[in-house]
Amino acid sequence: MDRSDSIVIIPTYNEKENIEKIIRAVLGLGPHAFNILVIDDGSPDGTAAIVKRLMEDEFKERLFIIERSGKLGLGTAYIAGFKWAIEQKYDYIFEMDADFSHDPKDLPRLYEACATDGADVAIGSRYVSGVNVVNWPMGRVLMSYYASKYVRTILGVKLHDTTAGFKCYRRQVLETIDLDAIRFKGYAFQIEMKFTAYKLGFKIKEVPVIFVNRCEGTSKMSGGIFGEALFGVMRLRWAAMTGQIKPRKK
Repeated sequence: MDRSDSIVIIPTYNEKENIEKIIRAVLGLGPHAFNILVIDDGSPDGTAAIVKRLMEDEFKERLFIIERSGKLGLGTAYIAGFKWAIEQKYDYIFEMDADFSHDPKDLPRLYEACATDGADVAIGSRYVSGVNVVNWPMGRVLMSYYASKYVRTILGVKLHDTTAGFKCYRRQVLETIDLDAIRFKGYAFQIEMKFTAYKLGFKIKEVPVIFVNRCEGTSKMSGGIFGEALFGVMRLRWAAMTGQIKPRKK
């Protein structure tokens, strides 16, 4: 098999119920082939061991892992993955959850949005065509939906799902963003990355997807993560107003 041009980054912490199934689902897609990079934050449940077994037994050239010493935050996990993917010269770099809230079958649609339709960033959007969320409590649906509305209003970005975590980037976007200057580690990380790409002039396209709440494992969402996003948006607006959002120095 020729080397894939696409890598799907999946951060994990205690995802033993989901990790093998999501790996097989992604690597079983066709006709376009995706590779996977798992970023595991020291999962005590053996998630990393499952990944390494699959690497050794079946997916030596398509599955990779970075193991970290503990829970260091979603944002830093993705930053580590982005830097690895840039070094490996992948052209299309994806963010995706391990718990099947993001449907692997939507990966080719995000790929096509960038590779064929000319987007620099493709977002798997829950809200671009209504509210496409399944099995979430109504309170959480409303919180997420209005959080995106709040971000859209304060930052002036023309996106319906500003907090989405299912994305495809062209490598050029991540090479241009100063990844070491990204401030946020939790929920606000997703907002900061989109806003930074937007301010640097990249084309962003929303692709409608259906988001399904996890069936197995435990959610990592917390009130503190939402709080970071709420106040982080004001910091991002100030950064934009004061000219702090700049391309990475080469």
